[in-house]
Amino acid sequence: MLSPVRTKFRKQHRGRLKGISARGNRICFGRFALKALEPAWITSRQIEAGRRAITRYARRGGKIWIRLFPDKPITMRPAETRMGSGKGSPEYWVSVVKPGRVLYEMGGVPEYVAKAATRIAAYKMPVRTQFLTREDDADPRAPDERKI
Repeated sequence: MLSPVRTKFRKQHRGRLKGISARGNRICFGRFALKALEPAWITSRQIEAGRRAITRYARRGGKIWIRLFPDKPITMRPAETRMGSGKGSPEYWVSVVKPGRVLYEMGGVPEYVAKAATRIAAYKMPVRTQFLTREDDADPRAPDERKI
């Protein structure tokens, strides 16, 4: 499972899931992608389960890119512990996902294989998702019309 090798601080505040994804919302590496439509914390176990589902379905064909990394520690108190006495110790890692974030990308496989593989992975995610192809993800404005 994914987790950071080392971090500057052991514990983090929980934070809020506001707004839409500003980065990581375009297809960069592959031709097909799975995009989140809701905000959530996705654990390293869920990321790994989705990755395994995609690789098992796609067999040896194609390549998979995992576009998110669990870099937020979630702390938990031991069971039957009294209130107070500080924050619990880190138990697992999550990735903060906002709507529009690309979770996985695939390339080198036909569209029907990618669609079926990402559907299996989508069942393992705690959010509603959408299947994308590179043509769907193109910027609606031409390169010369973009505002700078």
